[in-house]
This record gives sequence, C-alpha cells and structure tokens, in this order.
Amino acid sequence: MIVGKYGHTIVERNRLRRRIRELARIRLIPFCNSFDLIVRALPSAYGAEFGQLGDEVDSVKRELLTITPEG
Repeated sequence: MIVGKYGHTIVERNRLRRRIRELARIRLIPFCNSFDLIVRALPSAYGAEFGQLGDEVDSVKRELLTITPEG
C-alpha cells in the first residue's frame, strides 16, 4: 500500500492508510488470492469519506473480476 503525504500530516496519512487497509482486507483480499495487488492512494483520497473510499474499492474489485480468469 502506498499513501504519499501530499502535504498532509502523518496523522492524516496513517488514518487514510488504516481506512484503505481495512477496506482492502474486507473487500479485495478475498478475491485476489492468485496475484499480488498494490494500492496507491491519490491526493484526493484524503478528502474522501469512508463510504466514498469503499465505493472506489468496490469499483476496483469489479474491474479485477472482469480481467481475471476466475471472474
């Protein structure tokens, strides 16, 4: 997981990292057992609500399921 500071404090960075890690643990990892996955947060992720981050993770999951043989 890559979360750049982008001018934010380390507290904000860690909070964003924890949110994305939790969403990935619940929504992505169960479907990505046959390959490695790197998640990189964009600067706009700092202003996103948890639900918005969840929607983005779900969007990534849908894309992954369409390109993988299991999907």
